[in-house]
Amino acid sequence: MLRSTAVPRRYESRMNLLETEKAISEVKSYFEQQLKDQLRLTKVSAPILLKAGNGMNDNLNGTERIVSFDALDLKEGPVEVVQSLAKWKRMALARYGFTYGEGLYTDMRAVRRDEVMDNLHSVYVDQWDWEKVIFDGKRTMETLQLEARKIYRAVKGTEQYICRQFTCLKPVLPDALFFITTQELEDQYPNLSPQERENEVAQLHGAVFIMQIGGRLKSGEVHDGRSPDYDDWSLNGDLVLWNPVLERAFEISSMGIRVDADTLKQQLKASGCENRLELFFHQAVLNGELPASIGGGIGQSRLCMFLLGKAHIGEVQVSVWNQRTREECRERNIRLL
Repeated sequence: MLRSTAVPRRYESRMNLLETEKAISEVKSYFEQQLKDQLRLTKVSAPILLKAGNGMNDNLNGTERIVSFDALDLKEGPVEVVQSLAKWKRMALARYGFTYGEGLYTDMRAVRRDEVMDNLHSVYVDQWDWEKVIFDGKRTMETLQLEARKIYRAVKGTEQYICRQFTCLKPVLPDALFFITTQELEDQYPNLSPQERENEVAQLHGAVFIMQIGGRLKSGEVHDGRSPDYDDWSLNGDLVLWNPVLERAFEISSMGIRVDADTLKQQLKASGCENRLELFFHQAVLNGELPASIGGGIGQSRLCMFLLGKAHIGEVQVSVWNQRTREECRERNIRLL
């Protein structure tokens, strides 16, 4: 799948490289504190490597190749670079002994070797990953929306702060977050693709939380792929903003209430992945050894890109880029870090 760099006409960054680096630091520092305060989270250390074969690594859409290798002094088998910490975080909640309403967050660093490069995608991924304990009886849409609003408040508060610090920036986010399900989107825009639907609803409302991603819609299609073994597909969603620089919908966060034993079995069966039930993580879910929880990831570079009015993710993160991307960015006045 070949993607290209899409840049608006007459694009020009509002900051030079040094100003950009200072602003990135301000965004990350301020938002991290906002996230911690809004969701009552404690920062913990996180792995970049996991042992292969225990079900702890995220399979994403199930087609991506995980970066793995053997190590000289590890004879038990290969290790893998994390793709996300969705499952590790839930295990960590139990290990650290967090109780209801409390949770953790961490800096997640990942390498996704099969990512196709464009304005929004890099082989290097950086996120704030978070997870918190909820009661079994709180596995509801109300709980999901409550936590989504808290994250949006943290995003909007950071926008207001960074615009005060750098007067070349202007706030664009609306006061309220709009909620809609993927089925409601399909009903509303039946002749559009999922991405086109997101563009329409994001432009209309400015900030949207699109819920229930992963399962099949009435049309028989899925809005977007989701791994079957961490989010409950009926209780998850993406936080999507309208990006005025790129003039398109712009996802900055994915989150959800995690699977219980019944949902895990149902979603694995629907995905043809029932063989995973024997893995360590999945057995822990089936045996009730893990707390009910909600969690997600918030893209660090994505958030910086949006709040600083950048056209390409390479303007806010240092990564490796193919020759096509470097040439396109040079032609379009984009200065990669």
